[in-house]
Amino acid sequence: MLFRKGIDPRCIYCARGARINDEQMLCAKRGIVQVEHHCSSFRYDPLKRVPSRPIVLHTENLQKEDFEL
Repeated sequence: MLFRKGIDPRCIYCARGARINDEQMLCAKRGIVQVEHHCSSFRYDPLKRVPSRPIVLHTENLQKEDFEL
């Protein structure tokens, strides 16, 4: 869900910011800020968002009967 509308504004996803390290961003408007920070100039960049890992399917307990109708 990279392109959803209700994204929480954070500098880590902002098009105006560049990541310095794991905790800080360099903002074009505010200077050095924390990655959780946000301001009124926030512009969402979906390419900066790292999607969550997919759920692992555990198949070791499945049997042939589980797939019959």
